[in-house]
Amino acid sequence: DDATLFEFLLLETFQAGLSWITILKKRENFRKAFDGFDYSKIAKYNQKKTDSLLLDAGIIRNKLKIHSAVTNAIAFQKIQEEFGSFSKYLWAFVDNKPIKNKLKNSKDAPANTLISKTLSKDLKKRGFKFVGSTVVYAHMQATGMVNDHEMNCFRYQEV
Repeated sequence: DDATLFEFLLLETFQAGLSWITILKKRENFRKAFDGFDYSKIAKYNQKKTDSLLLDAGIIRNKLKIHSAVTNAIAFQKIQEEFGSFSKYLWAFVDNKPIKNKLKNSKDAPANTLISKTLSKDLKKRGFKFVGSTVVYAHMQATGMVNDHEMNCFRYQEV
């Protein structure tokens, strides 16, 4: 679902350099501030709208990250046009099947991989911002492209 993928991507770009709990606590504020994560609306944001976001204490008020949300929404739509959906584009990087790591301890999960580095480089080439390999790997984890649950976790098999 491209709408969900964009929501996760937007949140992950704002998370860069911060703890996840900070973003999760502000998720509903982000939803309200960014029009329900509607990438078609975000792609059309003007200076007045981005200036108002800079004043919104409910979100992370980082000028570069706010502007990257607009840039990324535009680039997101271009990928949809080229590939039919953002989902098709993303999943091609993992041959359309989740990577199932065999972790005994979640601390052994990598921060990035060759695939996340390759995907990051391609996203940047296509105009995306704040999509380093670690952010991209977090996106891959959050969207089910990679399973980094511990093998003894009750969710390991089902994910």
